[in-house]
Amino acid sequence: MSTPRNRKFVLRFNELGIKDVPLVGGKNASLGEMFSGLSKKGIMVPDGFAVTASAYRYFLKAAGIKKEIERILKDLDTSNIVNLKVHGQAVRNLILSAQLPVDLEKEIIGAYRQLSGKKDISVAVRSSATAEDLPDASFAGQQETYLHITGGQAVLAAVKRCISSLFTDRAISYRVDKNFDHFKLALSVGVQKMVRSDKGVSGVMFTADTESGFKETLVINGSYGLGEYVVKGAVTPDEFRVFQTTLKMGFPAIISKKLGTKEIKLVYSGSAAKPTKQEKVSESDRNKLCLSDGDILQLAKWGVTIEEHYKKSMDVEWAKDGLTGELYIVQARPETVHFTAKQNILEEYYLKVKESEKKLLIKGISVGNKIGAGRARVILAAKNMKEFQTGEVLVTDVTDPDWEPIMKIAGAIITNQGGRTCHAAIVSRELGIPCVVGTGTATQKIETGAAVTVSCAEGQDGYVYEGVLPFAVKKINLQNIPRPKTKIMMNVGIPENAFAQSFIPNDGVGLAREEFIINSYIKIHPNAILKFNQLKDEKAKRMILKMTTGYKNKRQFFVDKLAEGIGQIAAAFYPKDVIVRLSDFKTNEYAELIGGRQFEPTEANPMIGWRGASRYYSSGFKDAFGLECEAIKKAREKMGLDNVIVMVPFCRTVEEAKLVLQTMADNKLQRGERVRVKIKKGVGKTKEYKLKALQVYVMTEIPANVILIDEFAKYFDGFSIGSNDLTQLTLGLDRDAGTLSFIGNEKNEAVKRLIAAAITGAKKNKRKIGICGQGPSDLPDFAEFLVREGVDSISLNSDTVIKTTIAIGKLEKRMRK
Repeated sequence: MSTPRNRKFVLRFNELGIKDVPLVGGKNASLGEMFSGLSKKGIMVPDGFAVTASAYRYFLKAAGIKKEIERILKDLDTSNIVNLKVHGQAVRNLILSAQLPVDLEKEIIGAYRQLSGKKDISVAVRSSATAEDLPDASFAGQQETYLHITGGQAVLAAVKRCISSLFTDRAISYRVDKNFDHFKLALSVGVQKMVRSDKGVSGVMFTADTESGFKETLVINGSYGLGEYVVKGAVTPDEFRVFQTTLKMGFPAIISKKLGTKEIKLVYSGSAAKPTKQEKVSESDRNKLCLSDGDILQLAKWGVTIEEHYKKSMDVEWAKDGLTGELYIVQARPETVHFTAKQNILEEYYLKVKESEKKLLIKGISVGNKIGAGRARVILAAKNMKEFQTGEVLVTDVTDPDWEPIMKIAGAIITNQGGRTCHAAIVSRELGIPCVVGTGTATQKIETGAAVTVSCAEGQDGYVYEGVLPFAVKKINLQNIPRPKTKIMMNVGIPENAFAQSFIPNDGVGLAREEFIINSYIKIHPNAILKFNQLKDEKAKRMILKMTTGYKNKRQFFVDKLAEGIGQIAAAFYPKDVIVRLSDFKTNEYAELIGGRQFEPTEANPMIGWRGASRYYSSGFKDAFGLECEAIKKAREKMGLDNVIVMVPFCRTVEEAKLVLQTMADNKLQRGERVRVKIKKGVGKTKEYKLKALQVYVMTEIPANVILIDEFAKYFDGFSIGSNDLTQLTLGLDRDAGTLSFIGNEKNEAVKRLIAAAITGAKKNKRKIGICGQGPSDLPDFAEFLVREGVDSISLNSDTVIKTTIAIGKLEKRMRK
């Protein structure tokens, strides 16, 4: 008579599905589900088997150790680090000293022989708890994984070590925190064929944005060698973002690539006693991305398929075999942090100090969007964790699950190593505390006892400031906010912030400034890139060489980084309109970019000098403008983001409008053209996709734009009122100087008459017209004036969108009455 399935000690992956979590735990059930259900869809999953939860319970019973474990844990106090360590070690020693039943050993070795074939193969032995990765708790990483295990006896030893790891200090502490009974939980052990990523690359993939929970962006982290260093945060990996919506349409929608330091890697040692060792990564490998575009897109497509199969956001581990070049998925589990987040409540943290009052100590990669402050505690070894006090800021090289008992009482966390998907980042998100990873030298620059402020509220970079700085948090309930007839759009500057900002009720982006992207992503004057060999500034040349590492073509660096910045903003708000304003640096601002002084004249008043449209067709800047056109083409045609609308700033004359449009056309960016793009749809198959026609708007910020609006309307699809420049040029003020600012603002009658005329003229010519600026949010009567005049849209900074939406909704209601 055959053994009932729920009492079997071993089950092959092809016998398992996602409903088998009670039998084999979340990890093994998921591997079985993918091996059985997704292999036929082309996803490569290494074969293996699971030692079941029934086998675990049988072992405890046969060895007679369950009651002794209960006795040891009776006076457990997880808030006391020493108490926790003593109790955890006692339970693990008890399990490791117990003997596996002979019949269980035979079944495990038999399954291993069947998996190996004629010759013993290398396997990974991983724990899989039966309560692992529930929607409101992530047990991932609480137990151990053993790699490159070869031979039956070695597999048995690794299985027993996995079982003992159910009682690591961090696992015990975590269960107590989540109110899980130690014995209502059981452990299964997965034995899986090894992928030779020690000679290749590996990493982690999240099918939602790790910081905001934005579901249409997929994040991939990767580094050389075995994946353990990426998961633990021992390296700062490369990071890639892919936009799922247009990827599914067939576009190669890689919207971001970021080079990590990747200083070390974990490889096999060849020793049975210690099967892995650390090696340094060569400088040439460090200076290039670890994945090709083809690999990034393959992983992304698999991520989409996995997410669609499970119908939820997933946390996926992947590996690339360095011998065969094949990619594999080695784990997949539900993403647990944003799964339970309250998406109807938006929290905005901000520092209540001026820029001049901040003293920066160090910066790294921000995790989350919060701010924390307290006394720093530098801890370099787990044995010193008992020194840590509640509310302190943990400063360390890298964390692993052993550190979780003190991480949960930290006010903030700072690490030298790690990326957005490392252990410190994942746990910090779950705990809801600010964390800055990948700082490089935090443990050297910050001393124990120093008061510090950790800010993750300023974009992709996380900052650590000296002292405890005052900060505040604004909570916004996004439910039931009525939408007014007037479109409320947003001004977006920092691409990484766009994903979180997209949750604020909005009608798209009314102003995305290229200058913000160039300042934060590129920092180099475009002519210094195009004319690098003519550059006289040797220091600037060295900086450019370092910043463009990994790019054979420096021109491509500028194009790619600008396209990625535009792409992230456009993806965050897709399919809503995203109006991207072409570069509008003044000559003094361009001169401050790396290598810029050689290419910029000195002007007495740059505010009304060589800026905006006048640069684009000029012989001194025309080629540089070509880079901007190329970046916009890439965002629209390669990434599939045809919601991008181009906007021309500071266009003084109609003749200038014609010259700019012709220069764009020369760069294959033709207003009104519906570009046909051929995209791949399977092996050997292509499909033609017709993009939305390119629209080109113009800033209405010079009186001439209003006076000749009928003429400008012949060349542009829409207008955006720039009230700051319009005010200064109407009243003859220099808004940079500020000495005459008391004379007037947007509410001045002359300025209002021009704005009213602009709105009337745009409507007459059937053109859209909006305004971008803070005037409507700071001056309620000015907002009322705009709405009464019939402006189509108002574009605002994110912090004023909600209050202005509500105010304009009420105003429109009064007007209807």
